Amino acid sequence: MTIQQVLLLLLLWMWLLHPCRTEMLFRRTPDLRPRSSVGRTSGSDGKALHRQKRGWMWNQFFLLEEYTGSDYQYVGKLHSDQDKGDGSLKYILSGDGAGTLFIIDEKTGDIHATRRIDREEKAFYTLRAQAINRRTLRPVEPESEFVIKIHDINDNEPTFPEEIYTASVPEMSVVGTSVVQVTATDADDPSYGNSARVIYSILQGQPYFSVEPETGIIRTALPNMNRENREQYQVVIQAKDMGGQMGGLSGTTTVNITLTDVNDNPPRFPQSTIHLRIPESSPVGTAIGSVKATDADTGKNAEVEYRIIDGDGTDMFDIVTQKDTQEGIITVRKPLDYETRRLYTLKVEAENTHVDPRFYYLGPFKDTTIVKISVEDVDEPPVFSRSSYLFEVHEDIELGTIIGTVMARDPDSASSPIRFSLDRHTDLDRIFNIHSGNGSIYTSKPLDREISQWHNLSVIAAEINNPKDTTRVPVYVRILDVNDNAPQFAVFYDTFVCENARAGQLIQTISAVDKDDPLGGQKFFFSLAAVNPNFTVQDNEDNTARILTRRNGFSRHEISTYLLPVVISDNDYPIQSSTGTLTIRVCACDSRGNMQSCNAEALLLPAGLSTGALIAILLCIIILLVVLFAALKRQRKKEPLILSKEDIRDNIVSYNDEGGGEEDTQAFDIGTLRNPAAIEDKKLRRDIIPETLFVPRRTPSAPDNTDVRDFINQRLKEHDTDPSAPPYDSLATYAYEGNDSIAESLSSLESGTTEGDQNYDYLREWGPRFNKLAEMYGGGESDKDAS
Repeated sequence: MTIQQVLLLLLLWMWLLHPCRTEMLFRRTPDLRPRSSVGRTSGSDGKALHRQKRGWMWNQFFLLEEYTGSDYQYVGKLHSDQDKGDGSLKYILSGDGAGTLFIIDEKTGDIHATRRIDREEKAFYTLRAQAINRRTLRPVEPESEFVIKIHDINDNEPTFPEEIYTASVPEMSVVGTSVVQVTATDADDPSYGNSARVIYSILQGQPYFSVEPETGIIRTALPNMNRENREQYQVVIQAKDMGGQMGGLSGTTTVNITLTDVNDNPPRFPQSTIHLRIPESSPVGTAIGSVKATDADTGKNAEVEYRIIDGDGTDMFDIVTQKDTQEGIITVRKPLDYETRRLYTLKVEAENTHVDPRFYYLGPFKDTTIVKISVEDVDEPPVFSRSSYLFEVHEDIELGTIIGTVMARDPDSASSPIRFSLDRHTDLDRIFNIHSGNGSIYTSKPLDREISQWHNLSVIAAEINNPKDTTRVPVYVRILDVNDNAPQFAVFYDTFVCENARAGQLIQTISAVDKDDPLGGQKFFFSLAAVNPNFTVQDNEDNTARILTRRNGFSRHEISTYLLPVVISDNDYPIQSSTGTLTIRVCACDSRGNMQSCNAEALLLPAGLSTGALIAILLCIIILLVVLFAALKRQRKKEPLILSKEDIRDNIVSYNDEGGGEEDTQAFDIGTLRNPAAIEDKKLRRDIIPETLFVPRRTPSAPDNTDVRDFINQRLKEHDTDPSAPPYDSLATYAYEGNDSIAESLSSLESGTTEGDQNYDYLREWGPRFNKLAEMYGGGESDKDAS
């Protein structure tokens, strides 16, 4: 027999001894009818005292939950003292669950429960009982209310709201550090016994964690738990009711506990010495290699900063911390040279950036290592003695003159010989050349400062043993000036002298320019090549000169133009000079000296009318003639093509040609009428040229084998409604007269298909217009008969 069965029997025994199993007595209410008295007493006044019976006496009923019997569960019995046992009374039950959950024997008053009752669903039921006369249905007792209270049994185990909990606690925490609290609930009645009293215990997770029995708080049980040794723990907590005593129900839950990281581990280099290699040709900023210190911590607790703290290469190398990989990248800080130094030693330190003061005793949180960097030899290109060269040379030097020399050497220990060359893209005119052995640059063409003052060359140096490994250096050649250009007039001078000029009158101020650029600046002198009786030159000593007249009056009819040679010389060495000729025209001027005319033939022209004005007048006349011609031509195009004397605007077009009969292939083609689809959509009228081109309406083409008569009627209707047609009536003639004509068809196309002879004598009766046809066809008949 199990513990649960023993407890159930014990509770059943207690319930059988409960007063609810005894017969209930009813308290009697006052009635009009006399009642038998149970006893008599006499009062102080001598009167007899009667004690009446009470009809109802109530106590609440108690019912045990979760009844497992096969019969209805007996609740209690109602009985009235007026019940004689003859069945005259009827007991009625109403209220919560009456008739369904609770039923009453109307004769005996016994109350039963029809099914199992769960206290967790409802703890008590309120009902009303009444006894009535079965025959009259009148109540014999007032209605009374009573309560059926459900007694709890321990039928619900404690439950946790979560099946699995997740919690965390920092590593190295002290004993008793709170991790998480779990709480279980029990649906049993907490006010009745220990059914709902829960006690917590730990089933799994010892000795690392413990739980408080009353509160369910989980705490650490071991000191200095290290995450690096073990990070995850699984703890199983049990909640048991009945105060944890034997026979109580229990429930469990799982708590997954993670130890979070703290900075309790310093960084450590896996090697005490690290060897790296780098070619000497590596440019500044090149990454040589990386160093990395390991840290057992994670996240920010493992962040490390690297630095170079000592060594003979602190000025040659740098180290940069790579945040994502936590590595120290060593880079080149200055250019390396294998021939100068081949080995460098660095002392690199790695230190945590976030140190927890609680764990200083575990420090120091830093570590060092030695990094040895070997510089490897590389076949380097030649090195020039300078980064650039500047040579100055006069422009008058002879061909083949050396203007300067560039020098380069092989920095390698082998010291290979060097070969020099010019980059011809920088000397397209091949003015210079270079000696391939010693780097001497010399001229191969004459120099001219006035053409190019600077020459920017590029010299290439290459090792003879390794021609592909080259170096370039810029060479700037400045051409120095030599006085090799004579001065000239600054501009072209259009000089004139008035006929009424007086002696000593200024007629022109001249100046000069020189392509040379002497150090002291330009200085020019002006003079006449020979003595001139008409003009003279006066030097202003400021690189300008004045041209003056030497006599009074000039005549353009005698001499219209004078040529005055002027000598211009500079003051540099050697002196250069040139002769410039001024052309001086003789012109007619007004009293103020303003020029009016300079040519002798200008006297024949009307006064005030120049050649430009005449050309403009001629162009205007030509434009007017062109406009007039275009207007006349347009007016002529507007005349109608119908040349009728009476101008009746009819639809007959006169061609002055009667046609050529069957041999006339240029006449109107009747096939066009037979095939309307061949007609162009945008064909315009032929009897008049319209001023405005209207867009003709696109009409659907007639289907094949359509009668020509319908086609003509359709076209006639279109012309009648066409807004672009002339305002007068216009009938389109198609040389088809229809079937009702007495003359039948005039076309000669059908004559070829007629086998019999035809008589054309009736054509003579139609008038003079058809005489030609009558002669042609009538004559043909006579000839045929004669033959």
